[in-house]
Amino acid sequence: MTRTEEFQELRPLLFSIAYRILGSVSEAEDAVQETWLRYQAAPAPAASARAFLSTVVTRISIDVLRSARVRREEYAGPWLPEPLLTDPYEDPARSAELADSVSMAALLLLERLTPLERAVFVLREVFAFGFPEIAAAVGRSEAACHQLAVRARRHMAAGRVRFDADRAERARLAERFFGAFREGDVDGLADLLAADVRLVGDSGGKAPQVRPVVLGAANVLRVLASFVPLVAGNGGIAEPRQVNGQPGSVLRDRDGQVLSTWALDVVDGRIQTIHAVNNPDKLRHVGPVADAWEALRTATNRAHRPADRPRSGRGPGPRT
Repeated sequence: MTRTEEFQELRPLLFSIAYRILGSVSEAEDAVQETWLRYQAAPAPAASARAFLSTVVTRISIDVLRSARVRREEYAGPWLPEPLLTDPYEDPARSAELADSVSMAALLLLERLTPLERAVFVLREVFAFGFPEIAAAVGRSEAACHQLAVRARRHMAAGRVRFDADRAERARLAERFFGAFREGDVDGLADLLAADVRLVGDSGGKAPQVRPVVLGAANVLRVLASFVPLVAGNGGIAEPRQVNGQPGSVLRDRDGQVLSTWALDVVDGRIQTIHAVNNPDKLRHVGPVADAWEALRTATNRAHRPADRPRSGRGPGPRT
């Protein structure tokens, strides 16, 4: 097998490692590309392509994360990972771990770890690497890696979100949610929200946003109602998709351009959290990005027409 063939075979794994360490599709793709350049330039063939490439992509990702954390501290509003619609790496034996480890909730928990803790946790708990491999990848002793893993597991366990176990049930609830959203059925939306639901929006200061974090069913419902004229009432669609391994949607304007992605955390049969990525810089890998400000202006004008307003029962009316 040639180096090119070895690399292409392992590319899905390398991207999946880098994305979980970095929480960024664009940075993960850059890390994988840099890994290829280093592999291509290596003077001698590696005894194990998997070990060599995993080590290189991990070290590059750790370095990138260290510099990225400074930028994230200065970020305008809440920082959310770049949405991932499809994880290229598949392992049927670890499908549940892979899906949950890429959720928005899990990636936000990983942000609490140091770069080394994060890398060790990802390699050990998600991809089941042995400690000798992990030690080589992060440049620490096996004993040190054991300690890093223990600390990382403790931090992750303290804040871990408990999703509903039945993925089919989650999907059915999401289908009902987005169906009600498309219809402007405020009562239908209200029935699906947990009392303490949270809506977290990441606009980076570059897209319309009511508030960065909205708490409580009544407040979240008002914001959802305000989105109806922006999307469904404006000729757009809420396209059902898996977003970061959870049920979600890509919101598109009337021309099919991307406005936002939403990922839903479902707990006890209700929507507990909605993670909405609105920053256009984080959506370019999803597809052509809409001008959200123009979509809002158009929707605001249309909202004054009674026929364009969503149905409202006990829930609040639309607000822009």
